[in-house]
Amino acid sequence: MRALNKHTFYNGALKCLLLHFKVEPEHYFRAPIAASHGLATVVTLSDGAQMFANRMRKNLKRMRKWARRSGISCYRVYDADLPEYSVAVDLYENRVHVQEYQAPSTIDERLARRRLREVVTVLPELLDVSAESVYVKTRKRQRGTDQYDRQDQKRDFFEVQEGGLRFKVNLADYLDTGLFLDHRLTRELIRDLAPQRDFLNLFAYTGSVSVYAAAGGAKSTTTVDMSSTYCGWAKENLELNGFTSHVHQVVSADCLKWLEQHSRKYGLIFLDPPTFSNSKKMDDCFDIQRDHVALIQNACRLLTDDGVLIFSNNLRRFKMDFAGLVDYEIEEISQQTIPLDFERNSRIHNCWKISLVK
Repeated sequence: MRALNKHTFYNGALKCLLLHFKVEPEHYFRAPIAASHGLATVVTLSDGAQMFANRMRKNLKRMRKWARRSGISCYRVYDADLPEYSVAVDLYENRVHVQEYQAPSTIDERLARRRLREVVTVLPELLDVSAESVYVKTRKRQRGTDQYDRQDQKRDFFEVQEGGLRFKVNLADYLDTGLFLDHRLTRELIRDLAPQRDFLNLFAYTGSVSVYAAAGGAKSTTTVDMSSTYCGWAKENLELNGFTSHVHQVVSADCLKWLEQHSRKYGLIFLDPPTFSNSKKMDDCFDIQRDHVALIQNACRLLTDDGVLIFSNNLRRFKMDFAGLVDYEIEEISQQTIPLDFERNSRIHNCWKISLVK
């Protein structure tokens, strides 16, 4: 845009410049995100930003109907549908979580920043939320437990509902929110399998799967994670849903060491390890492709004869080593566990049902 007129004036010794622009009416878009002084700002959207807004409207029309029918209040509405606007947009009831996928080095950094600003500008009006309800992060390649590292100190926790249960989430302080939306159907599967079984949740994060197991009628739940922060979060999620009995235990420990040191049997185990970890709390680094055979074998050692292990991970090119696991019945159930709002990103996780050979 070129200024039609320019006026120079001074605020004390500070030189200021007033520019006059002509803004075409068809590009008007009211953007509350820029209203820092209580006044809405009119900005010009690029053709690409208008395409993003149109795609969001189309997705919302479809997803909102599905969410209402399904009783879902937290779901993904956009996932890099347009390659130029490479972000994921998740609704957590009346708040919005935006994750920018880190642009490749071939993309001009200023262009990427501009596109992200455009996304953040149009979302409040499109989603009918306040500007303060939009949380923005950049998702890049993580090492070790970086994905769990604190990003901020706001402690902005709030409750959401899923499957008739309540969970605490935090969109500000961590890269992840406390509730993995892509595992919604996996949690439902665990609830269906849980009745009258002792349940073990390894690499449990904030314990949402344990809450589902308890709600499904598990005799007991054991929730294990290395992070004391997430163990505390898991306890709060259990308590939030009324599961305060001593049969629901939360353990802060290195899952790999914990597995080696325990022999109690469980009828249902959920195993969702990181792709890679070199945490200072571990003696050695962990790589899911290299180490999954030993990990599955150790976990299955704690299965009852009729027990079931649900194994999941997020490595897009993961290949199950069937030759190293000949003593087990293994069924891939990845497609059955990908919710409708993640169909565009069907490799977001893979999932397997494993049991002992009868």
